[in-house]
Amino acid sequence: MGKDTSGTLRRAEHFQVVLIGEGIMVGGIAGFVVILYRMILEFAGETLQRILSFIGHHPVRIAGWFLILILLAWIVGKLVTAEPMISGSGIPQLEGEMIGKLDQNWWKVIGGKFLGGFLCLLGGMALGREGPSIQLGAMAGKGVSKGLERGKTEERFLLTCGASAGLAAAFHAPLAGVMFSLEEVHKNFSVSVLLSVMASSLTADFLATTVFGMTPVFDFDIVRALPLQYYGMILMLGGMLGVLGAFYNWFTLKVQSLYNHAVFGGITAKLMIPFICAGILGITEPELLGSGHALIQYLTNVDVLLGTVIFILISRFIFSAVCFGSGAPGGIFFPLLVLGGFIGGVFATVGVQYFGMDAVYINNFVLLAMAGYFSAIVRAPLTGIILIFEMTGSLTQMLSLSIVSIVAYIVATLLKSKPIYESLLERLLDKQKTEAQELKEAKRREAVHRQKILANFVVQYNSMLNDTLISEIKWPDNCLVVAVQRGVKEIIPRGTTKLQVGDVIVILMDEGDMAYVHDEMQKLCTSKDYFAAEQ
Repeated sequence: MGKDTSGTLRRAEHFQVVLIGEGIMVGGIAGFVVILYRMILEFAGETLQRILSFIGHHPVRIAGWFLILILLAWIVGKLVTAEPMISGSGIPQLEGEMIGKLDQNWWKVIGGKFLGGFLCLLGGMALGREGPSIQLGAMAGKGVSKGLERGKTEERFLLTCGASAGLAAAFHAPLAGVMFSLEEVHKNFSVSVLLSVMASSLTADFLATTVFGMTPVFDFDIVRALPLQYYGMILMLGGMLGVLGAFYNWFTLKVQSLYNHAVFGGITAKLMIPFICAGILGITEPELLGSGHALIQYLTNVDVLLGTVIFILISRFIFSAVCFGSGAPGGIFFPLLVLGGFIGGVFATVGVQYFGMDAVYINNFVLLAMAGYFSAIVRAPLTGIILIFEMTGSLTQMLSLSIVSIVAYIVATLLKSKPIYESLLERLLDKQKTEAQELKEAKRREAVHRQKILANFVVQYNSMLNDTLISEIKWPDNCLVVAVQRGVKEIIPRGTTKLQVGDVIVILMDEGDMAYVHDEMQKLCTSKDYFAAEQ
């Protein structure tokens, strides 16, 4: 297929139809991959429980288990060393690839993430499957792109489709998969990508439902909706979640920095710490191990003492940070929802014991806190609202979910806390900026300069591009404005074309210039100060 300028533009004319078919294909393959990943992680969790029951408090067996944990840390360290892109959740790596700053080897990532995720959960680490599922789905999409010999423009769409399918299959949440991939990964809501992503997400969810059934991920009862008299408490909860979400981001990055500066001996030495901690907890507090799904079931189905809820919350908070900060292959997506649920549990239990709140509403606040905490940390409120709605199957909480998510989002933003995945991506890119990497990037840009990419950028409200003629704008070097999409209308750009808020600017560029053009266009589309300085 032609990947030069004319071939890219001709292909783009049929994107809307072609991408639906390719989205279904990617959804099927990505769904299959993530289903297998879920199955091996469930097997790892069950095996861990059998091992812990077997070793009991027998000293020799305990010593043998610690030796096995050290071996697991060594193996995972070798995997991460061989393929660094499998470290962490994988979402920052995907976002870096979407803007042209990273290039993942799809089959190495899939293989490494599978084995690494299995070994980490077998060891009892407090990591989630959802972030890795998003990365696995995206890499399946990239594999389809490579197999069909698609250009980079189309590959970015297929990466987005795969990410959506990964989240849908992991959470039984097709709408949240669509929203997250558009809100957090692709950062664009064009019709072409929306239809293909929906096709991919629904396909993956259908496969997952066929295998795992239709039971929601969090299966607990919401007896009735919160009455209006409790909406003041929702505002208080949202504010608290915003503050705690900002603290979570700071603490997670701080622990990561401590690993980088205080632990010597490479990735294997770092991984020894959470594996040994998991071994100790396996003997003393085994319920704190793993993703934390059983903890939410315990919180929402048992009358738990306030002291116990606080203990579990603090212990899981520290253990999750220790596990994720080490660079182990695993995500924070699900663990942060568990933490949010326990924050809601503490808040509601205090309300019941000291302020006369009806205990029947505890589960409501657990649910609300999950969405609010997610919004404060990830800064994707729409995804959080839809995700919790789909994961619980509750239709009665949409208004209260929206309020708590918006308040938490605003408070975290006012505290100048960056979204966690954005911060992690910045650190990852800083780590990549060595002389060897820069030389490799220069060679790559030279080798691929003939392949063209189309990218969309939206004129935002606070941009000086609004009400500005195209001829008056200092565009980034090495790119061409090929179209302006205004609603359903596509405008051929001329010097006299005046841009408006909401316009989608379609830019053509070389693959090698993608990262530079992306950064410059983001500044143009969002910042008045940048435009004024350029003038």
